[in-house]
Amino acid sequence: MNKKKSYNFGIRAEIISALFLQLKGYRILARRQKTLVGEIDIIARRGNILIAVEVKARQSTETAAYAITLKQKQRISRAFEIWGQKYSDYQKLNKRFDVLLISPWRLPKHIINAW
Repeated sequence: MNKKKSYNFGIRAEIISALFLQLKGYRILARRQKTLVGEIDIIARRGNILIAVEVKARQSTETAAYAITLKQKQRISRAFEIWGQKYSDYQKLNKRFDVLLISPWRLPKHIINAW
């Protein structure tokens, strides 16, 4: 895919992911949240659980799953901590990192507590 198509595919994947999470009872707090160390695709909350979600869109869920690197995990973890400094309930809540894998014509695959 060219850059523009890939970008648009990623944006649609984030929209689908946010809707999917809402259907599962999560409240979306932020999308495409940028910090000094990186970006978090989606931040959501359900009950006392606060999640940072990485959305990966590829032609297959298998290739999407392998696209998440250790460096990305570390970046997202640091970004979540920075974002949490501005969110009043951050310290009180259980935090976790989820992944949503998106591929064409398939339901999203939600990996809970991915790391």
